[in-house]
Amino acid sequence: MANPVVLTIAGLDPSGGAGVIADAQAIRAFDCSPAAAVTSITFQNDRVVHGAEHLSADTIRRQVLAVLETSAVAGLKTGMLPTSDSVLEVVRLCREERLPAPVVDPVMRSTSGYPLVDDHATSIMLSKLLPLARLITPNIPEAEQITGRTIVDLEGMKAAATEIRQLGARAVLIKGGHLENKNPTEAIDVLDNNGTLTILRGDWIPDRKLRGTGCLLSSAIAACLANGKSLENSIMEAKVFVETAIKSAIMNPASRSV
Repeated sequence: MANPVVLTIAGLDPSGGAGVIADAQAIRAFDCSPAAAVTSITFQNDRVVHGAEHLSADTIRRQVLAVLETSAVAGLKTGMLPTSDSVLEVVRLCREERLPAPVVDPVMRSTSGYPLVDDHATSIMLSKLLPLARLITPNIPEAEQITGRTIVDLEGMKAAATEIRQLGARAVLIKGGHLENKNPTEAIDVLDNNGTLTILRGDWIPDRKLRGTGCLLSSAIAACLANGKSLENSIMEAKVFVETAIKSAIMNPASRSV
């Protein structure tokens, strides 16, 4: 049988450290075939983001429809959706083409702090795309921006996960890599899956300059879901994949610093 097709709708990082190139790496690692629709072409390398050229909603739509002409999409991940028009187009495509419930990586800023998404697009994502999502995967800064709360500990992560789920998502995974008051030997993530809270613990890897890990994680989860795994098992397998990728330096060498 052919490998399941997983579609990523996200930005292009020409240095290969994040965005659709990193997504494709993760999707292939789980025996799925990657397809991509680019939402924005960023101008960046391993040290700095110089800017971005956002693509129109029509351009995004035509890319997706071209993929759907010959491929049945089994998994979907969204990343950088920089404008309200791009978010609304993804919502329309999900509904009209009956795409799988997406794994939403709510990309807002680069690791170096460059803004990648405007505030209106974030608002539309929360109100329109979130209710369609199977999972949203914010890191601590993203969860803080979404909820307006400061997150300094595990209890704050739990509260934020529940608050975001109540906005309409079926499940929320808050990634704890940016948590300041953490046990330096372990990384803690919080999953709220339809009201059931689960604490996920993994190895803490002390390198705060890596980028693209969120892309790898969300894409790996989407690939595992496309392979028929449960959400919990998909997340655990994706976490192991990302930890292994960091430890063995299989990530693109350009994926450091930004």
